[in-house]
Amino acid sequence: MPRYLTGVQSSGQPHLGNVLGAIAPAIEFSKQPDAESFFFIADFHSLTTIKDAELRRKHTRSVAAAWLACGFDAQKNVFYRQSDLPEVTELAWYLSCFTPYPMLANAHSFKEKSDRLSDVNAGLFNYPVLMAADILLYDADFVPVGKDQKQHLEITRDIASAVNHALGQEILKLPDALIREDVMTIPGTDGRKMSKSYKNTIDIFAPENELKKQVMSIVTDSTPLEQPKNPDRCNVFALFKLLATPEQIAEMRRKYEAGGYGYGHAKKELLALILDKYRSAREEYNRLMSDEAELEKLLKAGAEKARAVGTKVLQRVRKAIGF
Repeated sequence: MPRYLTGVQSSGQPHLGNVLGAIAPAIEFSKQPDAESFFFIADFHSLTTIKDAELRRKHTRSVAAAWLACGFDAQKNVFYRQSDLPEVTELAWYLSCFTPYPMLANAHSFKEKSDRLSDVNAGLFNYPVLMAADILLYDADFVPVGKDQKQHLEITRDIASAVNHALGQEILKLPDALIREDVMTIPGTDGRKMSKSYKNTIDIFAPENELKKQVMSIVTDSTPLEQPKNPDRCNVFALFKLLATPEQIAEMRRKYEAGGYGYGHAKKELLALILDKYRSAREEYNRLMSDEAELEKLLKAGAEKARAVGTKVLQRVRKAIGF
């Protein structure tokens, strides 16, 4: 039975990019009867940027609630918080001793900040090693990733290969990346990749007034209302077509090209679509956020299921390297 594994950092309330790029496709994979799914909240990773303990706990609850609200079945699958399994940090240390410096120096997560080294902590530099441990600890077969994370999966495979080669046996399973070609990078309100670091997110679980402000802030050009517009060059349309039906997309395209249809109209349609599409998810999210005990119970139960697998892998590694 193939095992799928993916995770989301607890670095903030999940936004539309997280939902479309990671959570929704992962949930679809989890529904396969002949597959096993491990999904986790990567709260260890968030420590590279977030130092506030209560904020991290809040973000962790938010991520858990979002996954569950979007339809993830925590009973059928393995759903856990990364920090509930310190075994992953032990494996990360072992892996780091087989990882060459140039490999990490060439990682996107480091290179993006290499011109500001005072902002780079050791955790950020070693981020790919911990990510490799997240995957290898559970003998994952497939890891659904966005295009921007493909390199980290390649690093994971390289590290696992180095360990296996050095020890002369197949200790670690090499996972394969699973990239969705239809959703690669979700545009933010400014047209760049949707990211909390860019402050250009659309937070589908935010209160309606806040969500409206985010949608209405989407950057557009200055084409007058009465003139025809090119939908393929518009950030609003780019987001709309990710959520809408083919009929809705065709209708909005017609309005753009006919003229007499402003960007404000398009933004209102986008907002209405988001509220309609995620109505039940928003309600369930709010319910779960008000019931911390239920979330904790689900995460602890998931951690025990994950530990049953991870302990065996860690013991294989320990034995092979002499501990």
